[in-house]
Amino acid sequence: MLAQTSTWLEGLRDFAAARRAAAPAADAERSPAERTAERAILGGHLVSWLAEFDAWNAARRGFAAAGADPEPAVVLTTSTIGIETAVEICSATTPSGAILRPRLACVTELEYRLWCIRHPDASFRLHVNHWSWLKTNVPSRREAEFARHPRAAAEAYWLHRAGTAGAGVADGRDCHLWKWTGRQAVLLEAFVREGQAAPRG
Repeated sequence: MLAQTSTWLEGLRDFAAARRAAAPAADAERSPAERTAERAILGGHLVSWLAEFDAWNAARRGFAAAGADPEPAVVLTTSTIGIETAVEICSATTPSGAILRPRLACVTELEYRLWCIRHPDASFRLHVNHWSWLKTNVPSRREAEFARHPRAAAEAYWLHRAGTAGAGVADGRDCHLWKWTGRQAVLLEAFVREGQAAPRG
């Protein structure tokens, strides 16, 4: 890791820690079951992403940006629950975890964006950004997009959005549709295309 990368990474970690100390995140009024389901979805995704560590790390090393660090910082942007889950998973004794831990910062999307405004790295010369978070308050005006997966009045759609930027050919983004039943999360459709309303018959 380049010295400039290390300075950028440590700065981000300190910035995020200071913001959280000043204004601790207030977890929305969600049930323990919901939080457990979110943890399971985000944790399962992170384990899968880490299993592909060698592939996206190699893709990054082939990244064409001039002066790009071949061992960049890795910024995971996620929810508060996602951060807690990621810290637990990356603390496990695994080869990829051991390699990734010194290079990893787990922050919220807002923390990341505010840091990048002050210390931009728009060309991803110093870092790779992977995001994974759940939108659990999908607006009712979007119901038509998911009409092929009807839900009961007491149920809710969840969207799991994930992706990577800064890893060259390994860059990409995905969205998966889930349903919260009030007791459990159920995967309805993987790799949905948002904004695609059901056709009118």
